Amino acid sequence: MKAIIYCRVSTAKETQETSLARQEEELLALAKSKGMEVVKVIKEQASGYDLERDGVLELLSLIKDEEITSVLIQDETRIGRGNAKIALLHCITKEGVKLYSISHHGELQLSESDSMVLQIVSMVEEYQRKLHNIKIKRGMQRAIKQGYHPERNLKNQGEHAGRERKLAPITEIVRLRENGLTFAEIAATLRGFGYQVSKATVHRRYQEYKESVEEQMIAGNQPAKE
Repeated sequence: MKAIIYCRVSTAKETQETSLARQEEELLALAKSKGMEVVKVIKEQASGYDLERDGVLELLSLIKDEEITSVLIQDETRIGRGNAKIALLHCITKEGVKLYSISHHGELQLSESDSMVLQIVSMVEEYQRKLHNIKIKRGMQRAIKQGYHPERNLKNQGEHAGRERKLAPITEIVRLRENGLTFAEIAATLRGFGYQVSKATVHRRYQEYKESVEEQMIAGNQPAKE
């Protein structure tokens, strides 16, 4: 099992420096007792109420690696405090990563209240996903009803389509916009067909298209140079 050790103290005082070293030593011992391979030790001095921490952001990035199965901490307050703690616990556990702590001599046992809050957060996130999928489905249906034919209009569907399909197809953006779809609906529709675009990207590309058309019209109306 591959694991990451995360140590945190709240201030830069000398006594806290000692605490960081002690946390690392104890967590390395815990990892050894559990037969874990420690691939990274993260240590930082920051408030537990702060989400914008270099160490914790690195941790969240690393656990997306499928080989990381565990995160070792002194106790749950080292991850964070207050709402920040709940948010980070959710981010870690939803990746299927287990938390181990010194205070529990093994896998972290959350309090009943924390467990309940995490269950609620997971339920809300699941319903958000469902609503997102419904929005994509309805956007696609509306686009097709308005005369959108993806089988004819979408290009780059061959074996080399992967990278190019991420580009926003301006022809289809303009077509859907003229059919009355909002930028959010256009983005949702294109994502349903494999284009990884956001509402902001669609809006930007449409504005760039309009500016380009206006420039061409202006240039076309200019008198020819002698």
